[in-house]
Amino acid sequence: MKQVFFAGRRIRLLALVALSCAPAALLAQPGHYPVKPVRFIVPNPPGGGTDLVARIVSQKVSEKWGVNLVLDNRPGAGGIIAVEVAAKSAPDGYTLLVGHFPLAISVNLVKVSFDPVRDFAPVTLLATTQNILAVNPALPATSTKELVALAKAKPGELRYASGGSGTAMHVSAELFSLLGGVSMTHVPYKGAAPALGDLISGQVHVSFLSIPAARAHIKAGRIRALAVTGPKRSQVVPDLPTIAEAGLRGYAAEQWYGVLVPRQTPRAIVARLNQDFAWALAQPDTRSRLLESGYDIATDTSEEAFGRFIKSEIAKWAEVIRKAGIKAE
Repeated sequence: MKQVFFAGRRIRLLALVALSCAPAALLAQPGHYPVKPVRFIVPNPPGGGTDLVARIVSQKVSEKWGVNLVLDNRPGAGGIIAVEVAAKSAPDGYTLLVGHFPLAISVNLVKVSFDPVRDFAPVTLLATTQNILAVNPALPATSTKELVALAKAKPGELRYASGGSGTAMHVSAELFSLLGGVSMTHVPYKGAAPALGDLISGQVHVSFLSIPAARAHIKAGRIRALAVTGPKRSQVVPDLPTIAEAGLRGYAAEQWYGVLVPRQTPRAIVARLNQDFAWALAQPDTRSRLLESGYDIATDTSEEAFGRFIKSEIAKWAEVIRKAGIKAE
């Protein structure tokens, strides 16, 4: 009888152990994921462009899951703080990161404790947004070709505004100068808003502005739009040519937003995340909200495409930073 009693007790203990381990085992099963709220780390403060993309898409994913995808804003150091937090997180599918354009710049400007390719697995690209090459209306240039000709005729005399060293506005302008063979004087500001203000007032001549920031001022005639910076025309302002179309072959610069997870996250979880974020992007209300906010929606949402894209962005901007002599502030 004692043997039967102890055997039964042992079976019950083993059953309890198995039950306590069940959630961990279920993590690798896409049909059971997620079983608790998921943290989505955003490398910017609330209210910015990165935060907006994350909020729009995460809301739809949360609806599909019936589980909250909770935004965790970790601004600072050009996005490095957020990436470091994500890199040190458990690779269990319950910490996601918004990978975005500054990541490709920061790793080429400062020493970081992570490798964005080695330490993270790509899930999907979500959206992109282009800058608009804009000038003060008093500048005698109504096209990209005319601006290049004017800058060549007056080397160093044209002043371009950016939101600071190493920002999208800055590197977009330096790529323009390199491909156009021109020299313009960089005037860095503490943010895009004061740069826009001085472009409107005529204190500077040129800037590369985000579509959401520039649209109303273009419509009002306070600034003149010449082209968009992306590799193809924007879904948001389709009438504007690309800079490459307008004469600078090979020019392409766009801000981008995607989803990354720690590298050792189970494959089943990565695949499930890819599937669900792609589904969210395909929903009409998600698409309309992104387009209305000035974002182009990713057309290739595969993990492989996003991985290749990140590698190409890091290599591309490393070359621009080196040739232009850009240094961290």
